[in-house]
Amino acid sequence: MTPDAPVGARRDVSRLVIYALWDRRGAVDDYVLFALEALRSHATRIVVVANGSLIPEAHAKLDRVADDVLVRDNVGFDIGAHKAGLEHVGVDIARFDEVVLTNDTWFGPVRPFGPVFDRMAEQPVAFWGMADHPQQVPNPFTGDGVLPYHLQSFWIAVRPEMFLSAAWKAYWRDLPELVSIQDAILLHEATFTRHFAEHGFAHAAAFPASDYPSEHPALFNADLLIDAGCPLLKRRPFLHWPPFLDRHAVIGRWVMEAAERHGYPVHLAWQSLARNVEPRVLYTDAAMHHVLSHRDAGYDPTRPFRIAALLHIFYVEMTDEMLDLVDTLPGTYDLYVTTPDAQKAAEITAVIDGRPREGRTVDVRVVDNAGRDQSAFLIGCRDVILDGGYDLVVKLHSKKTPQDGHNVGRHFKSQQFGNLLPSAGYAANVLAMFQKEPGLGLVYPPMIHVGYPTMGRGWWSNKPGFEEYCRTLGIHVPLDEISPLAPYGSMYIARPEALRLLVEHRWTHEDFGGAEAYRDGGLAHILERMPSYVAGELGYHTRTVATAEYTSISHTSMQFNFDQMSATIPGDSVERIMFIKQAGYVGQGRLRDFVRMYFGLHPRVGRRLGWMIDPSNRLVRVATRLTRRR
Repeated sequence: MTPDAPVGARRDVSRLVIYALWDRRGAVDDYVLFALEALRSHATRIVVVANGSLIPEAHAKLDRVADDVLVRDNVGFDIGAHKAGLEHVGVDIARFDEVVLTNDTWFGPVRPFGPVFDRMAEQPVAFWGMADHPQQVPNPFTGDGVLPYHLQSFWIAVRPEMFLSAAWKAYWRDLPELVSIQDAILLHEATFTRHFAEHGFAHAAAFPASDYPSEHPALFNADLLIDAGCPLLKRRPFLHWPPFLDRHAVIGRWVMEAAERHGYPVHLAWQSLARNVEPRVLYTDAAMHHVLSHRDAGYDPTRPFRIAALLHIFYVEMTDEMLDLVDTLPGTYDLYVTTPDAQKAAEITAVIDGRPREGRTVDVRVVDNAGRDQSAFLIGCRDVILDGGYDLVVKLHSKKTPQDGHNVGRHFKSQQFGNLLPSAGYAANVLAMFQKEPGLGLVYPPMIHVGYPTMGRGWWSNKPGFEEYCRTLGIHVPLDEISPLAPYGSMYIARPEALRLLVEHRWTHEDFGGAEAYRDGGLAHILERMPSYVAGELGYHTRTVATAEYTSISHTSMQFNFDQMSATIPGDSVERIMFIKQAGYVGQGRLRDFVRMYFGLHPRVGRRLGWMIDPSNRLVRVATRLTRRR
């Protein structure tokens, strides 16, 4: 039985569904179509209202699952869309026994709609919601007053005694302009329930918060809601600010596993989230890091991948070591090697010839070294990646990093090689991840931090150029704030299709410049950070992998460093981070920096005395000189 089957559903109810959606590309994700197809069994008429725009392909898809598709300006959020949908239906609303106002902020159905519709049909109420929120004092949005009890607006079902009333018409007629999200909450969602209750209309929640151990079960107890039969899974546990979810121990991975256990095709969720959530936020909320065993625990050899191993070898003496890595791959693979000159190509070819592997083809190519491994991959191997002959590509390069010192360079190479293909069993487990998830686009080691100050600095000076190339390549995935989710070290295993936007672009060696251009802000460093965003645009998500050995080293180091940096700041992670953000950048710890930080923490004082941190102010210059002398 599929999760959208109308189990026990009453078929004598005439139901109107008004579904609001918004997509930054004017597209429609597959999870929306899945939801609307499931609602089709329970709806007499479905009206979809798209805020913003719809490309023709998206409009055609919606036409197949909805009776009416409206496109309007993106104003008023989903509330404005619901109002537009009601106006579109007009007096025909009297034909229905129930009107459902809902939107695209949930995945589902995770459990069947039918039992919920049947159960709520027995409730003697004029309107009902899927979930509710208890009263809060003070109001968390204003800092004072009361946030009243309310049904959550992502699903409100209304019956004729209410939607044919004068109070209903007056409410929508007098609805104030909603400019911000806070307006939408305070002027509609938080007041809708109380407003109609005061007009004498009874209401209920299908899954009331009073039955769960939090005031917001749709966010904090989503797995319990699913187990109780709730058909909707809110998107919020996979896109909310990670420190906030950490504060409440919300584990997105467990929530999605609960949905999968009940039959929901979770690849639909991952596809949409990859396209619309900052990759590092999604990666963190969904706990997309995996510690893999050296023992094969699930690879299916009857479904092998066609694999191209793409190795850029500058240091010929590392050839054997790199072949050892790709030889851990189960089955056969084709080997493509790029190197900067003919002499190195001959030496590499001799090494390869000395260790033949059955079923493997070999192609050694001499390429321009401008752009190093990035240009070798995107230009030197462009034909291999785009020809459609391979299911996976393995990107490796000979890494020494001598400029960073022996220990740091040795660790960085080990962190890359040792967490990607360290053994045959481990390699099989990596490939099994791709077998299990058709939407998995990339796998690579986690962010390097031992030996490098990457944490908090992952963008370095690359973000402006990154944004420019996103516009060029048509990437609309939101960018992470502090550090991008990226294969630092530039080694990974990927589906060629997930990289298509990056590889199709006609890069040239001139784009990369000479050796002096290989620095932060240069094209090579920008491209190092781009794969997960390119993949996300195409609906593919990213996971990282590491051995238990490396994870034990990385975790203890990171834990100690975080402990040290947290020691002087009060509160939990949320409060510490907000304190630091409000204070702003420490700079060089000069008097002017500390004055600016003080004003950041005390904005009222800052507004009155902000002239003091003006670098052109003579008093500031004198105070700075005196401080330095002391």
